[in-house]
Amino acid sequence: MSDYRRCYVPGGSYFFTVVTERRAGILANDKARDCLREAIRHCRQQLLFRVDALVMLPDHIHTIWTLPVVDCDYSKRWGIVKKHFTQTWLASGGTEQSVTASRLRYRRRGIWQRRFWEHALRDERDYQNHLDYLHFNPVKHGLVKHVIDWPYSSFHHWLKQGFYSERWGSRVEDYAGLDSIQCTGE
Repeated sequence: MSDYRRCYVPGGSYFFTVVTERRAGILANDKARDCLREAIRHCRQQLLFRVDALVMLPDHIHTIWTLPVVDCDYSKRWGIVKKHFTQTWLASGGTEQSVTASRLRYRRRGIWQRRFWEHALRDERDYQNHLDYLHFNPVKHGLVKHVIDWPYSSFHHWLKQGFYSERWGSRVEDYAGLDSIQCTGE
């Protein structure tokens, strides 16, 4: 078995990629957005953290979280979010991949891949690069031609804050450097 080593920095900001089981295209719809919003809200009632940015694509999520200075256990948070999403999703009639006896024995359902990919953001430049990568992802995957056209993204929040222009992600120079970000979750 692989030896997964995670980087835990109290108060740190992290970029995550979380993928659906067998890359099933169950996300990027209103029901999934509502279930994820509820799952994050549920988790934040137990453990504090801030969701800085998030994009939902059909088969994966990218997000940036900032944890409180006294805590760094994002794995526990992801466990709570995935579990609550799964319960809410299935209760609302959502589909899942086939569930094997082994999955049932380990209390796993056919919604999420078992692990997730994380990257501790080192500085402001690293944060900005990952923020841009996250928001540009729907264009990268050919889902839309312009970042602003993807409804399941925090880009709209950041646009209202004046951080991006409406045309960001519509010009070649907006993509510069985004290919250099390696996300093994994709």
